Amino acid sequence: MSPSCEACGVSARGGGYDLRKPGGTEHRCLRCAFRYRPLLQRSSKIALLVGTVLTLLNQGDQLFGLAPRSALLWWKIGLTYVVPFCVATYGSLANAKRS
Repeated sequence: MSPSCEACGVSARGGGYDLRKPGGTEHRCLRCAFRYRPLLQRSSKIALLVGTVLTLLNQGDQLFGLAPRSALLWWKIGLTYVVPFCVATYGSLANAKRS
């Protein structure tokens, strides 16, 4: 039998995720792991830092008026922050996966 999620009590199929918390770990299902506040905060901080650096490198000339602005500029900037958030979240969950 699969271990139960400590947040919702549902059986964590596929092993679930052992997420770090002060004083130990907490076992969660995938749905609850995605909503785990420390994971979201860490991924958000990484996305903010990496997204800002990549935006300045890739779109800086358009932002500072050195090149004409494209209509797609804001979509590109948004995706520049979403991608590192997804990568950081995936990396954390892959590391916490219980087999």
